[in-house]
Parts: sequence; C-alpha cells; structure tokens
Amino acid sequence: MTAPARTLQESRTSADLIRAEEPVLAHNYHPLPVVVARAEGTWVEDVEGRRYLDMLAGYSALNFGHRHPALVEAAHRQLDRLTLTSRAFHNDRLAEFAERLAALTGLDMVLPMNTGAEAVESGIKVARKWAYEVKGVPADQATIVVAADNFHGRTTTVVGFSTDETARAGFGPFTPGFRVVPYNDLAALEAAVDETTAAVLLEPIQGEAGVVVPDDGYLAGVSALTRRRNCLFVADEIQSGLGRTGRTLAVEHEGVVPDVLLLGKALGGGIVPVSAVVGRREVLGVLRPGEHGSTFGGNPLAAAVGTAVVELLESGEFQRRAAELGTVLRDGLTGLVGRGVVGFRARGLWAGVDVDPAIGTGREISERLMREGVLVKDTHGSTIRLAPPLTITGEELEGALASLGKVLTRAV
Repeated sequence: MTAPARTLQESRTSADLIRAEEPVLAHNYHPLPVVVARAEGTWVEDVEGRRYLDMLAGYSALNFGHRHPALVEAAHRQLDRLTLTSRAFHNDRLAEFAERLAALTGLDMVLPMNTGAEAVESGIKVARKWAYEVKGVPADQATIVVAADNFHGRTTTVVGFSTDETARAGFGPFTPGFRVVPYNDLAALEAAVDETTAAVLLEPIQGEAGVVVPDDGYLAGVSALTRRRNCLFVADEIQSGLGRTGRTLAVEHEGVVPDVLLLGKALGGGIVPVSAVVGRREVLGVLRPGEHGSTFGGNPLAAAVGTAVVELLESGEFQRRAAELGTVLRDGLTGLVGRGVVGFRARGLWAGVDVDPAIGTGREISERLMREGVLVKDTHGSTIRLAPPLTITGEELEGALASLGKVLTRAV
C-alpha cells in the first residue's frame, strides 16, 4: 500500500484518536487498540504505518478482502451515474441484482434491504404474514421458533429472543411470539412446533456463539420437519453465507434449500451495507405495496456492488478457495490442540478456537496477536474467532497460525 500525503487530522497518533473517541462516541463497542487508516486485500495499516494481517474480515463482511478491484470499480462506475432514487421509482441496476442473486441461491424472489438486522426483521414480518394469509394462523397468534445462543442482530425484537443477557438486559419489554429451544436438538425443535408456528429461524452455523457447527443431518432434519409441519425454514446466512464455509451457502453442505434465506455482510463487498431476504415466490409474494419498505434498500449503488459480488461467486473460485484453505486452517488448529488450544470448531475458512483459560481470556489472546501483527476478535470467555478474507494465501494463513502458536507458547 502506498500511503498518500497525510492531512493534519491524519497526523494524530493512534493514542490521540482513541482518546478523542472517548467523550464523543457511545461506548457500545470495546475495540482492540488499533486505529486502521488504510487497507488492501488481506492487510490493514494503522496510522503509524504498522501492518496487520486481517483474520476477522469484518465478521465476514470482507469475504473478498479490502477494496477488491472488481468491487471498487463497480462502485466507482455507479458513483459517476446514479446513487439513490428511493423505491418510489425504478432504477436500472436493481433487476439484474435480483435476477442473479435469486439464481445464485436457487430461490425465486428478492427483498432488498441494507443491514443484516433489517433482513432478519424483514424475514420475521414475511413469515408472520405468510402464516396468517397462507397457513391460516389466527390473527396475532403466530409464533417463531429460534435457537438458544443465537445471534440475529441488535434490534429490540431480535434481542428479545436472545439468550445472551448482556444483549437483553435493560432493553425490555420485548416482542412476544418467540419460542427458544436448544440448538442442534431436533427433538426439542419438534416439540416446540405447533399449529401456530410460522417459521423456524436458525443460523446454519452459529457465529457469535463461537462458530458452532451442528451435527451432520441437523439442517436436513430441520428442513424435513418444517415441510412436514407446514411452517417455514428461515436460514440466517448473514455470516455463514457467500463462500465463507466452502460453499455458496452453509446449508448446501446438507443439500438443503430453505424457504427463506437471510443475507448481508459480504453481499456489500465491504463497500456499502447491502442485505436481502431471498425466498420462494409463494412466501415473498405475500407482500403488497405499502406493507414494508426501505428508502435505501435496493439503491443503485448497493445493487451495482451486490451484482459484482454475485458475479465473483458465480465462478465458484472463492468457494473453492475457502474449502481448500479450510483444510490448512483445520490442520493448523489440530496441531495446536494440547498446546494452548483445548478445542475448536471449523468449516471452510471459519473457526472458533477455545484457548486454555489458564493462558488468557479471548480478549487477552486477541491483544497479544495484535502485537504480533495479526487481528482477530474474541467472543465468549476464552474463545477467539478466525474468519480471514477468502483472498488470503496459504502462506499468509500459515503465518497467522504460527503467530497463534507463538502467542500460546509464550503465554505458557
């Protein structure tokens, strides 16, 4: 990366900028003490010019790395033409985006939104509408079954059915109509489904919980159960989708096509927020003009970047890379078990790594790795998440694993 000439603002140090945030930013995050100023591919650079390998990729929002040339070019091209019309008018980019995204996912219709949380909220509304209009659930009686340890966003509806007390405490009262069952437990799921059930809403792999991969057959079982009991399977692939696990979608590992698919993060290519609800025609077809909307949803800039993302995935290159390098990741982590790592869960280029608590918390391990030039982020307890851009090289991945081993050995 070639650094441009620095302005007065940019001449402030990392410490200066972190201190400057304290009085003016709400304290809803606890970031690592690194201030990123530039980025390209798998690498970021702080204001002092120190370089770091990004092994988090914006929680999968940067699946294609920072400033992927094809995505930047698509954004620049569209910026010179048209950025926003609202949905009061048609725009010339939206049809292609919807056509190609539907084809990529094997579904019929697209509801474009902006953020992942908006996609989840939209999916909930669509499922309830379908339950009343198609299934015949009595008015205001629809229920949705969700899994414990879920993470579907931060809105009041979503945190209301979270089992994470940090996310819930102080934000009630909450929206009714949700039933929580253990994840990866088909018997518990079946017991919770009844004639009022509109949908089962699940992450095919639970990301925030520590990259929890369900048993083989679980997702196929969920799909079969929802078909048998006449309710919808809504798969939240906002983190797991779009190449991360070695397939376009994580549900493809079990040959499952959900009724409704929730996408976000990587769909915007790390450039603009883009999300979507993708579903069967008879499900999304329940929406009529005026019943749901978004001023920015499906805007021309988002559609242009989203189309470029879909085009990258249509080749299958990134899915293959995630599968092949996922073997390197798994082998490297296997070699660290018993050497500071007590266990891990991985699929494709995505892993939750449980570090021996005697060595340090997830936060402490993340800070030690930061000092080695590798950026990761902790989740619960002594677990860290690894989710590098799918553009990472084998050499870079092995270097990150070596740094993790070094940090763990030094801690011992």
